[in-house]
Amino acid sequence: MAKSRGGASRQAELFPRSKRPTIPIEENHRLVLMTDAIDWTDLLDVVEHIRMSKVKNGAGRPPHLRAMVGALLLKATRDMTLREAEDLIRHYAPARYLCGLTETEWSPDHRTLHDFEVLLGEDGARIINEYAVKQAVAEKMADPSVVVGDTTAQEAAIPYPNEMKLMATFMTSLASATRRAGMLFKEFTTKAATQFESAAKKVREYRLFAKTKEARLKVMAEMMRILEAAQRKLGQTIRASGSAADRLKKYAKVAHAKVLRLHTMMNALLPQIAYWHRTGFVAANKIISVHMPELYSIVRGKVGKAVEFGLNWGITRLRGGFLLATLAQDRRELVDARFAVRAVDQCIGLFGKAPRAYAYDRAGHSAKNIAALRAKGVKEVGLAPRGSTAWSVSARVREELVRERAMVEGGIGTIKCRRYGFTRPRARSARMMAYHGQRAVLGFNMNKLVRELAKRNDVSVAGS
Repeated sequence: MAKSRGGASRQAELFPRSKRPTIPIEENHRLVLMTDAIDWTDLLDVVEHIRMSKVKNGAGRPPHLRAMVGALLLKATRDMTLREAEDLIRHYAPARYLCGLTETEWSPDHRTLHDFEVLLGEDGARIINEYAVKQAVAEKMADPSVVVGDTTAQEAAIPYPNEMKLMATFMTSLASATRRAGMLFKEFTTKAATQFESAAKKVREYRLFAKTKEARLKVMAEMMRILEAAQRKLGQTIRASGSAADRLKKYAKVAHAKVLRLHTMMNALLPQIAYWHRTGFVAANKIISVHMPELYSIVRGKVGKAVEFGLNWGITRLRGGFLLATLAQDRRELVDARFAVRAVDQCIGLFGKAPRAYAYDRAGHSAKNIAALRAKGVKEVGLAPRGSTAWSVSARVREELVRERAMVEGGIGTIKCRRYGFTRPRARSARMMAYHGQRAVLGFNMNKLVRELAKRNDVSVAGS
């Protein structure tokens, strides 16, 4: 039997099928419960304050803040790409309800969602997350009188940073950027064609034929000489460009800025590579990513993963399971000995007083930290002691704090799962990596808030 063209049914329908479904949204759906639990007037005031602190002025059309904040919460509670979020908001009824779009046909596109995320940044997402935790405290679902702190690493989605990979990535990125950065840099690409070809051959030789340590070091030394020659020519071209860069537009301007970043980065990275080649030791403050030089290595000492590459975070857990996240501005800012005190300062800033009991692992233990925490108002300081040192709390309080301390690991493990995307996020800059980290913690807290509300009201939550 012959089939109709285009895959359509051969039996025509008497009435055309409607493309406007009328199925009602379940009242116990996860996104519906979340929408109804939020004080949108208060939350939008918070977001508007964040927005106005970052824009130059209030000119232009007012943004669709209600829809943008709903989209933020949608993406936070389940990690997805911008295009997936655009599709869900356009066609998925609970998502439209969360975004306040059930009475309109308008829907934000992926570019609008991206611009809003960039505008918020890590600090904006952190403020929104703190608002969610305060709501949990107001609803008696979280108890800020018992707090636990810990640190963790947010891994970046980058390859293992060995020296040859870094140099190969630099040459590839430089060749791509200089072709679009203006006429002078196009000429540089032509003049440096020999260096680009030689670099590609050395990378192939290193990967396929350099089987001994001596052979790899020899190829690496030759690759370094090629990069030094390319860097000299690039520096001359940058100086010769002068004010011509001011006349560039659109993609040429972006490419020119990228060329400058690559040149500056490689000026710092080449001596570090030379130091490793000469001594066999990694240089201090080693650059581990060509595109995100702000990243750093974090020594964790774990079985099978001694070092992680990315950003360091401090995690504070309130009794009840809700989390607060603090981003380290550099690799030394949030070491355990410092964050053990800073976590309490964060709670004092948010809730107006120090927690009654506070726990941390032995990495944060010291007589200085115990004295500092007690001076801030913490009555039960449960820093796990080192060696044979006695606990500074009673046996009953010790058992309570050890139990709370164990549960912070579960919260950290949950935000690192693929549902929230804390680790190895889809980000091309350290700034957006930090935003993804705060958004993951926000999604964890919002999902927990919905579950606790449903449990209190004896409602089964629908929707994944």
